[in-house]
Amino acid sequence: MEQNTEEFAIINNYLCIRMPREVDHHGAAGIRESADRLILDDQVKNIVFDFENTTFMDSSGIGIIIGRYRKISCFGGKVYAINTNNRIRKLLKTSGMSAIIEILEENTSNE
Repeated sequence: MEQNTEEFAIINNYLCIRMPREVDHHGAAGIRESADRLILDDQVKNIVFDFENTTFMDSSGIGIIIGRYRKISCFGGKVYAINTNNRIRKLLKTSGMSAIIEILEENTSNE
């Protein structure tokens, strides 16, 4: 069975967060706490949320992104979303997240 855990890495002032397969209220607190600790301890400037393995996200995922955006934007940082599938990309766009974060889309044909 696939593990439902997130991974964190800091690369050149970027906090990279590989989001878990399912982003819901059960795991949201752990992601928020770990991300906030790394933002403060390592003084990262930007955050990249990697949705490569994510197949489901509810409103708690939007809350994770908004909260980290608020923390990082105070210092002029930016938030990015990468490897979004059609479902995650649509959720980010319809929730208005595309107005505050950059959704980096790959040049792919229809998924």
